[in-house]
Amino acid sequence: MGKIIDYGTFADRLKAAPNRWDLLREFQEEWGYVIRPGSSRWNRPPEDKHELSVLALDDPDKDQFEDADLTLPVPATLDEWWELPYNTIIQDDRPEWMHPWMQPVYPPTARAEPLEEGDMGPLPDDSDLVAPDADHRVCVFMIEGVYCVEWAYPAAEAHEPDPRVLASVGWDEREWVLQARSLSEFFVQLAVQRLPIALGWSTQVYQEDVVDGDQTELVARIEAELPALGFEPWRELGMDTIVRGGPDVLVHIAKGACGGIFLSGRTPQALLDLTARLGLERTEDELEAPEEY
Repeated sequence: MGKIIDYGTFADRLKAAPNRWDLLREFQEEWGYVIRPGSSRWNRPPEDKHELSVLALDDPDKDQFEDADLTLPVPATLDEWWELPYNTIIQDDRPEWMHPWMQPVYPPTARAEPLEEGDMGPLPDDSDLVAPDADHRVCVFMIEGVYCVEWAYPAAEAHEPDPRVLASVGWDEREWVLQARSLSEFFVQLAVQRLPIALGWSTQVYQEDVVDGDQTELVARIEAELPALGFEPWRELGMDTIVRGGPDVLVHIAKGACGGIFLSGRTPQALLDLTARLGLERTEDELEAPEEY
């Protein structure tokens, strides 16, 4: 990690990337992730056998074919993601901390109504996410392990190679909101959310780190100093998270009931430099070291 990477310019990288898969691979490697030679992978369930597989959550007593509409094409980008040699989600030996609770769904479900109590149904008739006369079903391709969050693309965009991604939010009254401008952007964003805090040096900002426990001023300083990475807010477990970056550092600012501020650095010195600029007292011994895998 000798070369310093300024994540303050990441939004430009994201916008200009001719191939998002190259950007995904580069980002993972920047934070020290590599697929070990010979690593086994989950197999993508074959559509032509009418198998709907929520990986690791299969119910052998359920007719799962009824949950998928195989007349809808699977977007090319989703199939490409399954075949990526550096796909961090479908590795058999992936550590649990890498993508906690994330489970792919293939073929994606076509939700015309909720499957179970608590699941999300289609887009409401008055949704502004699709045209009024368009297909209002959603195709769920990823879930949080206990269905607190689902990620889907509009069935109306299933014929597009790289459709938008929606996320389910809320507790008592749930709704679909925009998560990413494309599937390929979603998978880059997922890596940004998960890998730096685990594979980099990291620290969390606690209430006692700031005056009167109010983090408002600190958040304003971070927002003034570090540009956002250019994604939509990450929606998960009642939180909206914006990631901001600087030289070899990222800051996750999660707003919501379980929110907080998490700082990560590719090197301990980069993280210590950032904490010093923000007025946070940290020593290298107080930083969380990268996870091993």
